[in-house]
Amino acid sequence: MIKIEALVKYFGALKAVDGLAFEVNPGDVLGFLGPNGAGKSTTMKMLTGYLHPDSGYINVAGVDVVQEPALAQQHIGYLPEGAPAYGDMTVEAFLRFIGEARGMSAIACESAIKRVSEQVELHSVLARPIDNLSKGFRRRVGLAQALLHDPQVLILDEPTDGLDPNQKRHVRELIAGLAQDKVVIISTHILEEVMAVCNRVLLIAQGRCRFEGSPAELEALSPHHQAVSLHLPDRDIAADQAQLKTLPDVADVVCEQAQWLTVLPRAGAFVYPQVDQWLREQQITPQSVRVESGRLDEVFTTLTRPAADDVTGDDGQNGGGSGVGEGSDQPDIDQKGIDKKGIDKKGASV
Repeated sequence: MIKIEALVKYFGALKAVDGLAFEVNPGDVLGFLGPNGAGKSTTMKMLTGYLHPDSGYINVAGVDVVQEPALAQQHIGYLPEGAPAYGDMTVEAFLRFIGEARGMSAIACESAIKRVSEQVELHSVLARPIDNLSKGFRRRVGLAQALLHDPQVLILDEPTDGLDPNQKRHVRELIAGLAQDKVVIISTHILEEVMAVCNRVLLIAQGRCRFEGSPAELEALSPHHQAVSLHLPDRDIAADQAQLKTLPDVADVVCEQAQWLTVLPRAGAFVYPQVDQWLREQQITPQSVRVESGRLDEVFTTLTRPAADDVTGDDGQNGGGSGVGEGSDQPDIDQKGIDKKGIDKKGASV
């Protein structure tokens, strides 16, 4: 449904997008992830036909976006960041305006407004000015305008940014339902968003692809993937740390806070059984035990760190691309683990 090959875009001497390539198919929700300045927005503008690439190929729903941008846009629904709209218009008037701008007949437009109002639950606010709506409802209006022409491809830029937890959950449920027969791309720097709603992840930095795979595969890159954290009050932590380091599949044991030890496994190992056996042998009852799924913030930082050729070019000058350094926005992160008394890690038990 979407195919991008060898995509390149320069702004002067700055290479904002550097050889990007990926495919997305119906049923996929792709998290397009990266720090601010990574090239996400530039890529989205090229994908939607609003910016011409310097080289490369973009195909949406069988249409060459570079050669026929207007035709490609008929297959694309786009929700910009912040869901901008004409605030003095009512929801119904705004959606009618969007339909007319897309060349829909009056009958088709009214039918489409009814359909999208049901999809995103806007019935109760159709007659209200958009400026009088909550952030959650304004985001729904943004989704409605993107869906009005029933596109095959839906591109959402930071769809839940600034929403409260209940509003986020509702928008994510909407996205999951829409993804059943559409291609959905979510452009974001919020790691929690990717884990909550996406089944695929494409992480870019300095305009290049740094990772492509599932969210679980991204988590597995963390040194804390399957790590075991123990709360051991009233114990000789240094002695326990030394003993735990001798277990066969243990890479390291670190004390990250008072009376807590985190046992890091060797790559690919599941170290919990060995830790549990050690606890039994030592007759230790920990106050808390957690098995971590991984720490996405450390994976994000590692994968988006500028490579040597991004920082310094062959001529010794600063290279193209914008990296993650001082002053860069840090990713938002929602960490999850397993508590021995309340297991919540997806698809696993202890």
